[in-house]
Amino acid sequence: MCVNKKLVLFGAGKIGRSFIGQLFSRGGYEVVFVDIFKPIIDELNVRKNYNVIIKSEKEEIINIKNVRGILITDEQLVINEFSSCDLVAVSIGQNGLPAIMPLIAKGLRARYIHKQFSPLDIIIAENLRNASNYFQNELCKYLPDIYPFNDLVGLVETSIGKMVPIMRQKDMESDILQVFAEPYNNLILDRFGFRNPIPQIEGLSPKENMKAWVDRKLFIHNLGHATTAYIGFLYNPKFIYLYEALNVPEIINTVRETMLEAAVILLNLYPNDFSLEGLIEHIDDLIYRFQNKALGDTIYRVGCDLKRKLSAEDRLAGVIHSALEGDLPYNKILFSLISGCHFRASDEIGNRLNTDIQFEKLYKSGLNNVLTLICGFDEIKHKELFKTATIIDKECLKNNSK
Repeated sequence: MCVNKKLVLFGAGKIGRSFIGQLFSRGGYEVVFVDIFKPIIDELNVRKNYNVIIKSEKEEIINIKNVRGILITDEQLVINEFSSCDLVAVSIGQNGLPAIMPLIAKGLRARYIHKQFSPLDIIIAENLRNASNYFQNELCKYLPDIYPFNDLVGLVETSIGKMVPIMRQKDMESDILQVFAEPYNNLILDRFGFRNPIPQIEGLSPKENMKAWVDRKLFIHNLGHATTAYIGFLYNPKFIYLYEALNVPEIINTVRETMLEAAVILLNLYPNDFSLEGLIEHIDDLIYRFQNKALGDTIYRVGCDLKRKLSAEDRLAGVIHSALEGDLPYNKILFSLISGCHFRASDEIGNRLNTDIQFEKLYKSGLNNVLTLICGFDEIKHKELFKTATIIDKECLKNNSK
């Protein structure tokens, strides 16, 4: 356990509180949350603790202590924390990253002024491919040329495998700080990203080839999640929860076969990092976790955000691109992707993301527009894919008309 150390954590959302904050608080760190949502920050500063509700066969409550918060708009307070913290982590979602880069850069500059050659590691708790390159490129835009970035900043990529569902309004109203999560508590991170010694706290799992593990999360876990949501909705639009879809033998078999197809592609990319037996074991464990009824994970949460989840480097199109390069089968994954084009699930009050409504309009203008503009396929180079996709699309339309 690391005693009297401090983590500055950008993002007091569900992953921030249930996973990153939980791990480091229980590992002896003071956790300082930085977030834009004032009610959460205010309540953290009043209570100095919150509960993580572990949803499984037996519910467990974990009380997370030694926490406080700072509004992201209180820039000087955030900057001051950089001079005395031991570690920074970021868990705000990809869309919010550009907005915080100038502030992190200011914090790094302040630390350099006050502590000179005191390296600071930044744990990138985002499911983002090539995350360290992205962070370095963005941060260096706001740092002077003479700043010794490679010596003073460690960029630690992670693979976030913990599942945290959308909470019902009544649960959030009963306690604004509580958060639900599954029992899984393993943070895979890049052993070589650190400039300081790796923190010795329970739950950290350093890996050597981080790119392989990021792709395993994206191309197996995220792919399997999305496939369950898209095929589940196509089968029965009235399904609400993931476990409802996986109760159908036809769906669970299709999901597993799709994940196995992706496993062969992943193994072709990283033959020295994984074995087929290990990936099959991982797939079966994931499907078991997907069926966690107590977690109450919804088809809407898992499937929404289509413009991102069907994009060229993400969970479905990304692995198909790798299959095309390796001349490997991908038809089951393509079926999942095209099913995603028909995804119209809404949240508990009937709302959909604006971006999903925009996506639907693009799909209605022609499937090929989705395949080229969103998925990044080439209509000439990938002629057979477009042909197969059109056949699958007709099958999905026929299913919708039943």
